[in-house]
Amino acid sequence: MGDPEIEAISAVASALADLEDDARGRVLRWAAERYDVRVPQRGRGGADAGGAGDEEDVTEEEISAEAPTFNHFAELFNATSPTSNEDKALVAGYWFQAIKGQDKLKATNLQNELKNMGHAIPNITDALMSNIRKKPARILQVAKSGSTRQARKTYKLTHEGLVYVQGMIGHGG
Repeated sequence: MGDPEIEAISAVASALADLEDDARGRVLRWAAERYDVRVPQRGRGGADAGGAGDEEDVTEEEISAEAPTFNHFAELFNATSPTSNEDKALVAGYWFQAIKGQDKLKATNLQNELKNMGHAIPNITDALMSNIRKKPARILQVAKSGSTRQARKTYKLTHEGLVYVQGMIGHGG
């Protein structure tokens, strides 16, 4: 049996080989977040950005502070260019939660923003459920008012959902 670390590196290299640069970045950011690993920022040459021996971890707050700001949903939508219905729903959720500061998301609000831009989703609930079924989940259902299947539900993006959309920003999806 070989060295487990070398086998893991080989598996990661194989998994990333056929991905485009932006997708590769999203996968690596997800993995770092999922396994609670801090990766030092490095310059293009591979050396630490601050010079030799200066390995400072970049916090989530610092990344957020450097993220572009959006005054209109259309700007965020344009910066992410979501193509699937589940990504459109996720970007709309990001708008309300991360940009507008709302901690509770309603499907009708997400759909209305998308509809105003001409990108309405045929079934917003299906798109949200698809994000809930992801492993790890990108969205969580946090409340339900009523007992029927059609009852109004309240949602919230998970950390993974927020990181996923941040990875889409500037990469056109």
